Amino acid sequence: MSKKKKNRAEEKEETLEEKIEEAMEDAEQHPEAGEEEAPAGDKERGETTEDAPEGSEEKDGGKDPKDEKIAELNDRIVRQMAEFDNFRKRTDKEKSEMFSNGEKVVIEAILPVIDNFERAFDMAEGAGAEQKDPFMEGMEKVYRQLMDELEKLGVRPIEALGTDFDPNIHNAVMQEETEEYGSGKVCKELQKGYMLNDSVVRHSMVSVAQ
Repeated sequence: MSKKKKNRAEEKEETLEEKIEEAMEDAEQHPEAGEEEAPAGDKERGETTEDAPEGSEEKDGGKDPKDEKIAELNDRIVRQMAEFDNFRKRTDKEKSEMFSNGEKVVIEAILPVIDNFERAFDMAEGAGAEQKDPFMEGMEKVYRQLMDELEKLGVRPIEALGTDFDPNIHNAVMQEETEEYGSGKVCKELQKGYMLNDSVVRHSMVSVAQ
């Protein structure tokens, strides 16, 4: 019995040695199998590492060039619209000033004619005629028509007599002592002044009470 066990043990040892030798021979014949698998894993890890920055950029809120271009164009449009609006306002103001200046020039040329009408009326009243001359009546009609048309354009006489002296609308050429008006009041109107809307066309020439 002891010999049989010994033989069986020897057979097992021989079988094990044969398997080890076969495994070693197989490893020598295919040495690249293990090496090829390792780079594949490394490659996958490399791709994962390379992909990480892109995800991190998106996560960090990187701007899209298209969005930046759209924002730039919108900013340009807003600026150009503002510039155009300022240009339009400036042009409208210049037009208004030119029109107003043109009106002033025409009105200034007409004012001496109005002064002559009023002087003629004062002279006729001073003559003390009992009946009005038909010629004077015709002049009065023309005068009233002229003043009505000027009023439609925004022309109006400046109030002077009895008002406080205002250098913005009055031109003081003399001072007088008078009991009728208080100090600083306009006591006499030597030449009538006129306004065009809120602008002075001609200052009133006045005398101021002391």
